[in-house]
Amino acid sequence: MNSDVIIACDFPDRETTLAFLDRFAGSRKPFVKIGMELFYGAGPDIVREIKARGHRIFLDLKLHDIPNTVKKAMRVLSALDVDMVNVHASGAIPMMEAALEGLTRPDGTRPLLIAVTQLTSTSEEVLHRQLLVQASMNETIATYAANARKAGLDGVVCSPLESALVKEACGPDFLTVTPGIRFADAAADDQVRITTPARARELGSDFIVVGRPITAAADPVAAYQRCLEEFVH
Repeated sequence: MNSDVIIACDFPDRETTLAFLDRFAGSRKPFVKIGMELFYGAGPDIVREIKARGHRIFLDLKLHDIPNTVKKAMRVLSALDVDMVNVHASGAIPMMEAALEGLTRPDGTRPLLIAVTQLTSTSEEVLHRQLLVQASMNETIATYAANARKAGLDGVVCSPLESALVKEACGPDFLTVTPGIRFADAAADDQVRITTPARARELGSDFIVVGRPITAAADPVAAYQRCLEEFVH
């Protein structure tokens, strides 16, 4: 799968989401992320509807539970025909292996499966003082990524600032999907480990996930095109 920009459709309901996607009629249909807010608010039918419109979908639910529960949940999500889905790497290797097993269909096909290393809102201080992880942020992310690779996953979610670190630890074909993207002239909002689309490309990101810089823009289509130009081209 080629590098791409994924728009985070972090909207509360079906109507708002589809009205947003309608703005892209007649142009390239973007790869979209459906997260917890929209999935819990609109249910699995919103996935089917967006898929039927021709969009690729990253279903961002960050599963994290005992292995058997995650396996069964992934079996259900696999039937939605999404293109990418994720778990938390902190669930450890047995949980990630179970997720992969549940996600794989009888014919051997499956969506891409990636693992969240650390949220881009987590700082080094929070990692140490609140999560009680004494290893450095970089060491933690590299180890979590290596665990995901051992479990057979396709890649990880990480900050773009850590893409090169992950590639070094896991190899160039191990995917990095990176939120925390902001244009150089935009506010950071609640993210702390961030960079621009162009810099993310230089650092080795395979996919960037972009929310508010596109969804809150006066012209979302133009903002999306700007992301594509900076990241893909």
